[in-house]
Amino acid sequence: MNTRKKNTENCPARVFRYEKGKIRQEEHEPVREFPLALIVNGRELATLISSPHDLRFLVAGFLRLQGFVQGLDDFQMFSVCEDFGVANVIIKGEIPEQLKPALTSGCGTGITFNLQQKMQLKDTGNRCRGSRFNPADLFALMDQLARIAGEYRKSGGIHSAAVGDGRTILLHSEDIGRHNTLDRIAGEALFKGIDLKGKVLLTSGRVSTEMVTKAAMLGIALIASRTSPTDLAVHLAQEAGITLIGYLRSSGFNVYTYPESLARVAPGSLTSGVTAVILAGGKSTRMKSNKALLPCSGELFIERIFRQLSELFPEVILVTNTPEFYRFLPCRMIPDEFPGLGSLAGIHAGLNHSSTEHIFVVACDMPYLNSELIRQMVSKSQGFDVVIPESDSGFEPLHAIYAKSCLPAMEEALKNGTRKIVNCFDWSKVSVLSKEEISAVDPEFLSFRNINTPEEYFSFREEMQDRRTEEDDENLSVQR
Repeated sequence: MNTRKKNTENCPARVFRYEKGKIRQEEHEPVREFPLALIVNGRELATLISSPHDLRFLVAGFLRLQGFVQGLDDFQMFSVCEDFGVANVIIKGEIPEQLKPALTSGCGTGITFNLQQKMQLKDTGNRCRGSRFNPADLFALMDQLARIAGEYRKSGGIHSAAVGDGRTILLHSEDIGRHNTLDRIAGEALFKGIDLKGKVLLTSGRVSTEMVTKAAMLGIALIASRTSPTDLAVHLAQEAGITLIGYLRSSGFNVYTYPESLARVAPGSLTSGVTAVILAGGKSTRMKSNKALLPCSGELFIERIFRQLSELFPEVILVTNTPEFYRFLPCRMIPDEFPGLGSLAGIHAGLNHSSTEHIFVVACDMPYLNSELIRQMVSKSQGFDVVIPESDSGFEPLHAIYAKSCLPAMEEALKNGTRKIVNCFDWSKVSVLSKEEISAVDPEFLSFRNINTPEEYFSFREEMQDRRTEEDDENLSVQR
């Protein structure tokens, strides 16, 4: 065993960047790779090639998912020395003399023990009987994982994974090895006493048999990946009773096993009494082209927003004075009744034509909608004329809920030529969503960001590219 002291500092490398026919010198911080020798009961069991952070979670999770420990009580000594890259652990019981190592699909660098034995899985109740997973929640969780994948955005070439309860991410990890990400989650859950049975596993990488096996051992009910599963992984997920989803991206996903576990959202079941209204009546003068029709990750802005809202609301109405541009959308379209008076006129038209008491209003250039935040606003709507969020920029009237009781004040303001929305409020009947409430589900306040200029649009596209995890493991520069 090599016991030389490890260099734990990550030094930027000098690289030469080729772009648009030119070469320039710049600094780039490569993703870090750290070998950790694992000694169990005095025996060197394996060397884990990983990212050099939270190594105690990695070690505990690796031993848990190899079947050597079940809980923290099984550890009699636990020591990780990052300086020398050694983890020394004493556990109850003995390590079998005859272990059957198997190289995993992570470019031959991953290893697992007794794979054939662990693959003899049957449905042990991992899939929650009668439970349903909302597709909108899965999109929101994957978006949330992309936002918190800080190491990926900094260096690239790294995998991310998370476990959620269907609506909120509970644990997440990043590592150069996709198998390591799940080991880390298993270890952290062990340390924190979090039961993972019935939870959702999200991963940026390919889903292999070992990933499914480990998920089944943890009681995971659904696995969702941005890329594909292998054929054996599909078979194993079927045997283990796990819903397996691949290619989860903004436009949809593939369901390989147990499609019946996905909820078909019944009209009004999530947001009874509220209609969604998209405002698409602006002139887009600063953009110099129709913002609603700008491409966004394989779909148009308006398609992205319509898809998200149609998964949350029983009806989506589009307020537009140019319906011929949006014939491809399967929704009701209505014009402004007070043309030329801006967003207030659009809100008035939506309220006037809505069949429900409340409407949720959003502009057509706000691509970062957050399903959990919208649900939270809907839950506060009863008894109020307006539910409106407050950000650092002030109130957000184009991401708000309005009741039909607002119509008289709006109509009077429009007849007087008033455009300012907040002047129509009776503030005694307004529920303001605080910054603290918003940050709990949307810490970057992206929900209220709109795209007004070509510069903002191209910046948005670059950010989307940075946020996007790798499409396939084969394209990653570093794999386990």
